[in-house]
Amino acid sequence: MLCGLPRSLMCDQNAASWGYFNTQSQSWNLEILRTSGFPIHLLPDIAEAGSLAGRTSRAWFGVPKGTRVGVALGDLQASVYSCMAQRTDAGLEVEEPTVYSCMIQAAAQQRDTCLTITPTVWGERHLPDQLASVTRISSSDLSLGHVTRALCRGIVQNLHSMLPFQQLKEWGVERVIGSGSALSRNEVLKQEVQRAFPFPVSFGQDVDAAVGAALVMLRRNLNQKES
Repeated sequence: MLCGLPRSLMCDQNAASWGYFNTQSQSWNLEILRTSGFPIHLLPDIAEAGSLAGRTSRAWFGVPKGTRVGVALGDLQASVYSCMAQRTDAGLEVEEPTVYSCMIQAAAQQRDTCLTITPTVWGERHLPDQLASVTRISSSDLSLGHVTRALCRGIVQNLHSMLPFQQLKEWGVERVIGSGSALSRNEVLKQEVQRAFPFPVSFGQDVDAAVGAALVMLRRNLNQKES
């Protein structure tokens, strides 16, 4: 719409969130979609996040014609990018769930628990059959503090299972930046993040997806001028 392109563009970050997208080949799972009768002609073309999509085809709410337009980043990726100080930072964003303050206070007083909660009620895309579970139940681990501590630990462990410490280390990550309202307001989640990721962890960073997207395009333009 902005650039007057014949087909819409989408980055791999957003395409992966839709599903039926192969992140290794950077392509849609067309055969699966065809078999199910999905109208594949409606799928956007894939382009690199932050790359140049085109230029505005006309003036648009004060933005002049001919302004460069970048391919939109994923909201989470843009948010994380806005608070990254170095390329060796890794971002961890957790939005606020419905957790009452009394539960957090009880868990903060319960420093450890043997109770194990797997919080994947709807499974995961790569493990759709892994549903939620509660294991290692004993009569001594059924207090509000134990249950809330185990739930917070389960949330963080689920994230860690998808981005384990060793993998981050191989990628050169040296610091984890924690953001999102859940982390900023939940001391127990912070403790569990520090337990799961043996990196320096920084909390309380301001994140803004719009700022992150702007920074990506600004850095791209600066790199082009330097080259």
